[in-house]
Amino acid sequence: MVFRGTITDAPDFDPTADAETLYNAMKGIGSDKEAILDLVTSRSNAQRQEISAAYKSSFGQDLIDDLKYELTGKFERLIVSLMRTPAYHDAKEIHDAIKGAGTNERCLIEVLASRNNRQIHDMVAAYKDAYGRDMEEDVIADTSGHFKKMLVVLLQGTRDESGVVDANLVEQDAQDLYAAGEEQWGTDEAKFIMILGNRSVAHLRMVFDEYEKIAEMSIEDSIKNELSGDFERLMLAVVQCVRSVPMFFAKRLYKSMKGLGTADNTLIRIMISRSEIDMLDIRECFRLRYEKSLYNMIKDDTSGDYKRTLLNLCGGDDDLAGEFFPEAAQIAYKMWELSAMTRVQLRPTVRPATNFDPAADAQALRKAMKGFGTDEDTIIDIVARRSNAQRQEIRQAFKSLLGRDLMKDLKSELSKNLERLIIGLMLTPAEFDAKMMRKAMEGAGTDEHALIEILVTRSNQEIHAMNAAYHSAYKKSLEDAIQSDTSGHFCRILVSLVQGAREEGPTDVERTNADAQELADACNADSDDMVMKFMSILCTRSFPHLRKVFQEFVKCTNKDIEQIIKKEMSGDVKNAFYAIVRSVKNQPSYFADRLYKAMKGLGTDDRALIRIMVSRSEIDLFNIRKEFKETHDASLHEFIQGDTSGDYRKTLLILCGGED
Repeated sequence: MVFRGTITDAPDFDPTADAETLYNAMKGIGSDKEAILDLVTSRSNAQRQEISAAYKSSFGQDLIDDLKYELTGKFERLIVSLMRTPAYHDAKEIHDAIKGAGTNERCLIEVLASRNNRQIHDMVAAYKDAYGRDMEEDVIADTSGHFKKMLVVLLQGTRDESGVVDANLVEQDAQDLYAAGEEQWGTDEAKFIMILGNRSVAHLRMVFDEYEKIAEMSIEDSIKNELSGDFERLMLAVVQCVRSVPMFFAKRLYKSMKGLGTADNTLIRIMISRSEIDMLDIRECFRLRYEKSLYNMIKDDTSGDYKRTLLNLCGGDDDLAGEFFPEAAQIAYKMWELSAMTRVQLRPTVRPATNFDPAADAQALRKAMKGFGTDEDTIIDIVARRSNAQRQEIRQAFKSLLGRDLMKDLKSELSKNLERLIIGLMLTPAEFDAKMMRKAMEGAGTDEHALIEILVTRSNQEIHAMNAAYHSAYKKSLEDAIQSDTSGHFCRILVSLVQGAREEGPTDVERTNADAQELADACNADSDDMVMKFMSILCTRSFPHLRKVFQEFVKCTNKDIEQIIKKEMSGDVKNAFYAIVRSVKNQPSYFADRLYKAMKGLGTDDRALIRIMVSRSEIDLFNIRKEFKETHDASLHEFIQGDTSGDYRKTLLILCGGED
């Protein structure tokens, strides 16, 4: 195994001299924290064990006890953890995750999904030695169900590590997984546990590729569809570790630092446990996925001696380097390949109501709005639980039976965000899109993000319908409106998209390579030419074709298209191209990101929240929910619950359709 750590053995190592340096740093009043952190982070773990032994021989004291006494807080936790052997550090993490009330399932998942057989055996032995207890028995007592069974399988440390792959067994396993999940009602979890818990990494990678051909979706998507809760999280972690352990840790590190507050235990655990194994690869994956170096993220998110120690473990700032390392380029290539192979089954959260009676609904709505006060509950219950086609029938029935305009009545009875949301649901998708485009352009400022989001994510058919609805409602063409409200290259991109003329055929291999080469050449042109060339390809080719183009682009340039756009372009042009690339890669994930931005921080962007919840509820809101949960470690339901209130919240939660 090639180690790509940031911490290696120090040359000319003298444990006795190091022990004395540490003793002097802690002697007297106060301690020399800088001397301690510089010494501890510049020695390998094996060398730290020799220093501990030398310290006891020379001074008759326990080094870890002295460090605990002298240091405090997160810095103490980090330095003391660095002094433990990897096996004892892992054992302590598992012990802390299951002792006392409540269990830290995420810690159990991270450690057991990512360690190899030897690391697991050493950890189990260290646990027995340190706590006089059996780790397996403690895990069993603290967990339940399929989650418990899979943890027990992983605790055996018996995964095949021979590296030998049997092609027949690959096909058999892929078929078995398909039969255990997607092909039947209910899921045969035992099959998933047996295969994912025992087969070798090389074997499973081939099984996942084979599975994708059979199921026309990735194994991750199947797991999200079939499993739930901690068991789902554990199985996804195992799959991610099979695909790329460094990418798995890059994601965990990002989640530990983004948003409010830092999950310091996770940050400390990963930085220590990977510093001598694959920290260089984790850094590459981090920059590939988040367009920011791990170094800078730690720098922005931590402080003091704690920060200095973490940065020493991290080892360097990749934003200064700017180029891709070969491993990162391979992972980027693989990500695009996966995106190209996957056929995501889109799932709505709002479906047509059964036993639908438009006349009865129309009468009930009238009753809810008649007389003094309004019965909002009835309005919400009818409107949010019918499909859009059914709502149009209710609109018609309301006029035929009562001679009244339902939209006008709703507007006069409801107010603020609830009114905007209910009216949005009552409009046809084309009318709603047209109205959202209008709102994004009226008044003083322009909401460029809304214009981009709508035009990038709609099909040709949806764009044509929106153009017609816009003209009908506002007596001018949408294209003219865009031209009078935007300018320059950004205007050209939007005008190109509003034609609704994106190609719709399958990919053409020769053209794929030619397009990738043209984009690569454009990177060396001046900025105007570059934008025009990118526009001519990104705004006109089909999404499946672009997936292949972006994959080939990595081959041509050793760079990822997302990074080029971030680095070489700016403002609205950058945002528009970036949205296209994100949508091509994974559209539900793009929407999940937009929803997160609409609600995080102070204040809520209600217009964006309403726009996405209304427009995606009958298309792919279920997929968006799953992506939201995976990326942000909190459910969309939780976010809406915490960020909105009253009847508005109630309606949004019905559209959301579940808690995940």
